[in-house]
Amino acid sequence: MKILLIGHGRMGRLIEQTALAAGDALGGIIDVGNLEDLQTIGRVADVAIDFSAPAALPAVARYVRETGTPLLSGVTGLSGTELAVFDDLGRCAPVIHSANYSLGVAVFRRVLAEAAETLADFDIEIVETHHNQKADAPSGTAKLLLEAVDPQRRRTPVYGRRGVTGPREKREIGVHALRGGTEAGTHTVSFFGPDEVFEITHRASSRQIFVNGALHAARKLAGLPKGRYELEELLFGGRKG
Repeated sequence: MKILLIGHGRMGRLIEQTALAAGDALGGIIDVGNLEDLQTIGRVADVAIDFSAPAALPAVARYVRETGTPLLSGVTGLSGTELAVFDDLGRCAPVIHSANYSLGVAVFRRVLAEAAETLADFDIEIVETHHNQKADAPSGTAKLLLEAVDPQRRRTPVYGRRGVTGPREKREIGVHALRGGTEAGTHTVSFFGPDEVFEITHRASSRQIFVNGALHAARKLAGLPKGRYELEELLFGGRKG
């Protein structure tokens, strides 16, 4: 597989090292200093892998529209409007965006959806922990987990609590962000019921799990027809409506 790597920070460099060690090739590396090269580089790879920043999305989107290059994006901190861009890009190429490419997190989401349906009357809280350099909160993964437990958005997210908040509203989902040290990422979803608590935790020991998952997904994506895909589709099969 030949990769156009967009974003050459910690994740980008680890993707480069892992891909080259696996026998993949690089069609080019784009970072903040040469982002304008996307206007002239043309199609140079089987897939573009983007772990840059939200500010690069317009240039990346224009590149995909012009070249039809499949795109795997792991950029976090995107707004709802920015995320909708991937639906449009699916008309030009196979594309996928996920805030987390871990296989464990993909399974986590599937389990959460079933648990939330069964434990519909329980109180739900989400806690995420990341390193002290992470720029956005809550994490993109926390947002994915929130969507998994409340796909119809019938509950109200509460991002931390402060002061005299009064009793917990029944339809709240608390979302809390912890930051410190070099933590790669820990996410816990708790279901609080009468006289019992059910919790699920996913803990990442390093960023390597995200890199391995992204490369696995990229290889599958490169051979698919145009469309916007979800990670669960690539891993477990089936198309969402």
